[in-house]
Amino acid sequence: MEKLPELFENNRQWTEQMQQKHPDFFDDLAEGQSPEYLWIGCADSRVPASEIVGLTAGDMFVHRNVANVVLHTDLNCQSVLQYAVKVLKVKHVIVCGHYGCGGVTSAYEGTDLGLIDNWLQPIQDVIEKNRDKIEGIDKKKDKINRLCEINVKAQVKNVCRSPFVRKAWESGQTLSVHGWIYNLEDGLLNDLDLCISSNDEAASISEV
Repeated sequence: MEKLPELFENNRQWTEQMQQKHPDFFDDLAEGQSPEYLWIGCADSRVPASEIVGLTAGDMFVHRNVANVVLHTDLNCQSVLQYAVKVLKVKHVIVCGHYGCGGVTSAYEGTDLGLIDNWLQPIQDVIEKNRDKIEGIDKKKDKINRLCEINVKAQVKNVCRSPFVRKAWESGQTLSVHGWIYNLEDGLLNDLDLCISSNDEAASISEV
């Protein structure tokens, strides 16, 4: 039986390093969590949420799935969103996609992948609504990257439509929803100038 001893050794070394830097680190974590951020990102292994923004355990609540999709019918995602907003009182929800996303690429190409095709259908709908925005783009890579940005915008809008977010704003809770995208080629995050902090601002987001 393969028990992956190297990962347990990595874990042991990590705990030792953390305790050397912060002797009370694990005691503090055991007391509970109070992150300011919820990260909704892609499951891609090249986009480690906390690591790329320089945060550590306890700093960020994280939900990841293929192509950073936010569906009102996805009880997993909506439960995470509800808990983060209503219980943890996060101040920021970050929807972060990445250029060259395999999920967006598959949706664009109409690739037959089986079960995951159902998951990607909402992205295909977004693509069909926005084909005019990529018609003038020559390179396929650039088209895909533009669609990755559009997908982030669509998911930001879906977050803002969530009843948990709407109710938080109605009650005066401080909460902002952000749209970012990550560049695998240089490791840098890009702000898509989407920062929504109220129901009125959410209503002004153009259709995607």
